[in-house]
Amino acid sequence: MTNNIVDDSTMSVLVLGATGATGHHVVQKLLDKGHDVKAIVRSKDKLMQLLKDDKEKHAGNLSVTEASLLDLTSEQLEEQTKDCHAVVCCLGHNLSVEGIWGHPRRLVTDSVERISDKMPQGCKFILMNSDGVAHPDGTTDQVRPLSERTVLFMLRYMIPPHADNEAAAAYLYERKDSISWCIVRPTDLVDGEEKDYQVFDSPPGSLFGGGTATRASVASFMADLATDADTWAKYKHKMPVLHNTTASADAAAAAATTAQGETKTNDNVAADDEEEETAEAMKR
Repeated sequence: MTNNIVDDSTMSVLVLGATGATGHHVVQKLLDKGHDVKAIVRSKDKLMQLLKDDKEKHAGNLSVTEASLLDLTSEQLEEQTKDCHAVVCCLGHNLSVEGIWGHPRRLVTDSVERISDKMPQGCKFILMNSDGVAHPDGTTDQVRPLSERTVLFMLRYMIPPHADNEAAAAYLYERKDSISWCIVRPTDLVDGEEKDYQVFDSPPGSLFGGGTATRASVASFMADLATDADTWAKYKHKMPVLHNTTASADAAAAAATTAQGETKTNDNVAADDEEEETAEAMKR
């Protein structure tokens, strides 16, 4: 990491994946809050089209670099992160044959590694991930049912983006001493306006149909993480799971709380043994 940032009431935030379905909401939210935003995108025109009609009002607060992130040199990345208070990464793989099985297969992980290495001291790194990615500590999340663990195991070896998301989360988790990070794990993402949401320490429901979160709601939470000291203090070095508030989400949260209070020692041991045997049979 490079030189320290200087604190200021107006934050400077670098957004990666700014033309994505969630990323452009992050840019908009930060601009609406009056902060300075940097974005690295392949098409500036696309980003400008995605922003609200009042984007001219924010022209002085938005700096856009047209480039492929992984093609930038170390010096260019250091210049992009210079004086940034936070980096918000919304990068993901396109849902197409080329996007899922083509290259780069480590888009998220390689980007996280390169950018975090060039951030100034004190800069926050906020990564949008998935509630299908388990917390690397092995204890925060409840042990999922066998059916869900089987699906996730298959995804890990058959769908490269899932393995990429897991590797990116693991990279940050292993560097708690040197990187200030938060990994946001939204449930099933949907389009729509910002709604009330709940934030959990671990996935509160099933992997299948456990709830939804609008991309605008996720963007609002990440913008708060980047700019609000109290929100950051609460979730620094954590992997919060976000659901929009519904009756079903409340029920799932209550069930999760009850399950966490029960003894799970035997289940954990059995799950660990089973996963070790499966992992030996099929290496990533």
